[in-house]
Amino acid sequence: MIKVTADSTCDLTPEILSKLNVTLTPLAIVVGEETFRDGVDIYPADVFRYVEQEGKTCKTAAVNVYEYHRLFEELLETYDAVVHINISAEFSSCYQNASLAAKSFENVYVVDSRNLSSGNGHVVYAAAEMAKKGMSAPEIVERLNDLIPRVDASFVIDKLDYLHKGGRCTGLEAFGAKLFQLKPSIEVQGGKMAVGKKYKGSFDRALENYVKDKLKDLDDIDQTRVFITHPACAPETVEKVRELIKNLANFQEIIETRAGCTVSSHCGPYTLGILFLRKTPKQL
Repeated sequence: MIKVTADSTCDLTPEILSKLNVTLTPLAIVVGEETFRDGVDIYPADVFRYVEQEGKTCKTAAVNVYEYHRLFEELLETYDAVVHINISAEFSSCYQNASLAAKSFENVYVVDSRNLSSGNGHVVYAAAEMAKKGMSAPEIVERLNDLIPRVDASFVIDKLDYLHKGGRCTGLEAFGAKLFQLKPSIEVQGGKMAVGKKYKGSFDRALENYVKDKLKDLDDIDQTRVFITHPACAPETVEKVRELIKNLANFQEIIETRAGCTVSSHCGPYTLGILFLRKTPKQL
């Protein structure tokens, strides 16, 4: 039997994780001098409270080598091999740490998803499905390497306040976006984050135009599954996005997932993305 594990950054629902038998390793969220485990003893609502009500900054920290080693060692008492999938090495040292831990074992395979959030989740989902079908670990890794460049991951951010507080954009950029009602899309390209199209107007209007842009090339979209991922958007906003996706495409599954503390601490509560697979590679 093959066991699939992943970082808490994959942003899959508890129901999906249970169904696919995926175990998560929580990243650390550092608030002042306190350290919490993502999705274990801190959640996005806590992050928003710390930032907005207490004026604190929340930072993320990678899973360390010892934690990975302990996890792999424990799982190999039950499973024949472990396939562990990490957030992009460009975003965190998790991949490096997991790779170092894996050197102690002959049957631990570490995969860099080159992505984050449910973009990473697409890779985890596919790996777990393959494991359930009885594929070997090397075969799973080979197929994931073909799938990873086909993940299309992006988000639209309502306000740049959290990016500014985290040092990822200047105060001038945040002020300009607010002044001109600009909602930037953040896209994952080649394992890195890049600013894509900037939408003007209300958040809901920006999301409408964003979804239309993302789904305009249906011939190149794998319509098996799409994730709508957000930290804390209004149900009405999410439903509008869901209905628009239904009108524009014919996905077999439209799955809503909540972004964890990693995305939340950088992007804030009003961030939403649709994440899916393409038929041909799009990443560099």
